[in-house]
Amino acid sequence: MRPLYLALLLAATLCAADSPNSLTPQEKAAGWKLLFDGKTFHGWEDVSKLTPPGDSWTIEDGALKSVPHPKLREDLFSKETFGDFELTWEWKIAPKGNSGLKYRVQDRFFVDEKRVKEYGKFENLANEAIKTRKTRREEATQEYIVGFEFQMIDNDGHADAKRGPYYQSGALYSMIPAKQPAARAVGEYNFSRLIVKGNHVEHWLNGVKVVEGELNAPSTLEKTAGRWTTDSLIYKALATQPKKRCPITLQNHGDAAWFRGIKVRKL
Repeated sequence: MRPLYLALLLAATLCAADSPNSLTPQEKAAGWKLLFDGKTFHGWEDVSKLTPPGDSWTIEDGALKSVPHPKLREDLFSKETFGDFELTWEWKIAPKGNSGLKYRVQDRFFVDEKRVKEYGKFENLANEAIKTRKTRREEATQEYIVGFEFQMIDNDGHADAKRGPYYQSGALYSMIPAKQPAARAVGEYNFSRLIVKGNHVEHWLNGVKVVEGELNAPSTLEKTAGRWTTDSLIYKALATQPKKRCPITLQNHGDAAWFRGIKVRKL
């Protein structure tokens, strides 16, 4: 598989500047599908069409862009769902920015982060919100997504990344650390690859395999249990994954990030 991957990486690098949002004849023959056409939200849940309209996403220079400091932080959801799949995409982040791509998404609900002080910390607020679901979209500041995250962040400029490799680009966020730094300079596009087959996952960043592991392994879930507690509905959803076919989401974490060349094939 590695020679084929290197060939795909080389092809993606050569054509990125001209036509990142297109498929080569070889990619089509191999079963790849384009998830973003470079011009429209076709194939994605367009938040601007919701009620009330969202302002978290736009399209800029052939890329899906997360808008910094929106009224409501919302992920961008693919309309299609996936079980076992391989995904490749290009991304770049603004200085001191933070974003991610989530997969095996199990749940989504609204929270009002202005109420964090009432609950002591965000995790307590989220645990209550997933149980009651009382917060309406027009009252919320964030739609929280329960899923597994391929981290994309300014490793040198963002405080979360300075906590270590569990929180740096390429990591399975807070679950499996990135084995080594592989991100390009902030402002440059990176090339990522994700493989999900059963509970086995691989995260690749610019040709380097930075994560390999099992989603249901005790070592993978250890930090999640510590964060949410094992009786939390959030922890239980991640540990048991009752939903096996799920959308892919691009995260708006409040910072500008750009995504293009998003391609998927089912395994």
